Order: sequence, then C-alpha cells, then structure tokens
Amino acid sequence: MAQRIVINHQKDRMAALRHPEKAHRPDNPIQKKPSWIRVRAPGSNPVYDETRGLMRKHGLTTVCEEAACPNIGECWSQRHATMMIMGEICTRACAFCNVTTGLPHKLDPDEPAHVAEAVAKLALKHVVITSVDRDDLPDGGAQHFADVIQAIRVLAPETTIEILTPDFLRKPGALEVVVAARPDVFNHNIETVPRLYPGIRPGARYYQSIRLLDDAKRLDPSLFTKSGMMLGLGEEKMEVAQVMDDFRIADVDFLTLGQYLQPTVKHAAVKDFITPEQFADYGAMARAKGFLQVSASPLTRSSYHADRDFAELREARARRLKGES
Repeated sequence: MAQRIVINHQKDRMAALRHPEKAHRPDNPIQKKPSWIRVRAPGSNPVYDETRGLMRKHGLTTVCEEAACPNIGECWSQRHATMMIMGEICTRACAFCNVTTGLPHKLDPDEPAHVAEAVAKLALKHVVITSVDRDDLPDGGAQHFADVIQAIRVLAPETTIEILTPDFLRKPGALEVVVAARPDVFNHNIETVPRLYPGIRPGARYYQSIRLLDDAKRLDPSLFTKSGMMLGLGEEKMEVAQVMDDFRIADVDFLTLGQYLQPTVKHAAVKDFITPEQFADYGAMARAKGFLQVSASPLTRSSYHADRDFAELREARARRLKGES
C-alpha cells in the first residue's frame, strides 16, 4: 500500500537555517494533503541505493533531493535522477522553492566530467540537467551547461539530453551558447501566472521567460521546447489559459502542469489542492491549443517520466509532420 511521505523540516528552526531570507516571514501552516496525493516513501532497495551511491561517489547534487521532490522513491528506483549543476546554493529566493539561497561557491571545473561519468554508468537513455540560478556569473552559467552537454555527448553518445535552465536574465548571449551545444530538449519553467510573480518569483520576469523560450526555438527550430507550471498558488483558470496561449505563440512543444506542494512553513502557502479531474480538464484544454505533448496531474514534475515523455514527444512531432492527428 502506498505510504504518504512525511518530511520533518523541524518547522521554523530548519527553515531558518536553510532559508535565512525567509526566516522573518510569518508561518504558513502546512495543510494536510488530500487522498489523491500519495507516493511511496523512499525505501531501501538495490537500485535506489545504487543510484544514491553513484550520486555520492561523484559528488553530484540532484534536484530530487534539494527540492524535496515527492517522486524521488519511484524515480531513483528506476535509475532516473535529475542532476543539478553549479552547486546547491541559488542566488534567487523564490517563495516556492526549497533550494538554499545564498552566495554560491566557485564552479567545479570537473563537474561536467563527473556528470557524464554518472550518466554513462547509469546507462541512461535520457537525462535531465538543471541548475540553480547563478546571477553571480557573467553568463549565468551558460558555458557550464554547454560543457556538461559536450561531456555527456563524448561518454554517452546515445543518451538524449534535456536541460532545464534559469532565465538568464540580463545575460546577453547566454542562450546562444546553450543552444549551440545542441541539447535535445530546452526546458525553462514559467512556474506561475504573471499576476503572482511579485510574491512567488520576485527575482524573475514573466515576459523574459516567455521570450527565452521563443528565442530558443528561433535559434534552433529543430529543438524541442518545454515549460511547466505549478498549480494551487491562487491562480485563476483564465490566467492559466492565457499562459498556455503565450506558450503557443512562443511555439512551446511540451507543457507540464503539477500541484504545488509547500516545503516548509516559511514558504508560500498552498491556496488550493487541484483535483485529478481539474488537472484532466487543464490537460484537455492544453491539447486543444495545439501542444505536441501535455502532462497534467497532481504529481507531475518537469523531469518526471522524462525519458518516456521524450520518446512520445518525438513520435508526436513525426506524426504532425506527416499530417496525422
């Protein structure tokens, strides 16, 4: 029987240690999760332990752990892990995110090789590479993304590569460097509707993110583009529909929609738990707007089932090019 995951953040104390910039905020009590949000707690099994051991051996950071992803048990048991490059400290302080905020360390020049070695040893068909925001770097970390992509191409040439990047705000030329490295999927998450940006994503700009996705496809029309939103932060249905339209204008191929889950009492509160039926309605709306692929469910995350989704995405494009429905 599936078990409900319980993460003990020790409330104020742990939140203050990990997120000093949020320590002054009033508590937002964490609501009891509804019955449809159930996941298997990470347990000891050989594949899970092997994946975890490999991450530790190469000194790698995973967003699975840093963001307290509810799907970690399932994914690591299938040798799926989303690797987070450029350290575990972010220069932004988004109200929804569980990644530590602060002054990052210098880039590790050996990290691209270590990531590539782990990808090869896990024999991944598809890998997702994400990062913290690195506003402290002149290029926002663009060249480091390119170096990681190139290292994987050498050691695991059959592996397809999906990158989930920051917005590269005020970093001219950064996107061009990343796209030139030829990832298979370029992903950048919008996260929420424009009205909620000042409180939820204060360091970002909605239209910069839309422009980034649009420019990525303009630079390489063969590139698959992808973006995602968290629901349950207080957005209205028509606002979500408008974001979908903005995505389609930018020719985004793949849309992911998942439930926002509050990491600690110092993070943004969950305003609504979106039902599976509501997610199905959002998914139908998105498909009607012409996305090549849509994943919409309470536990959907950007990299959840990414290998399977990429295979389906390629098939969907092939069918569309042939004029099939």
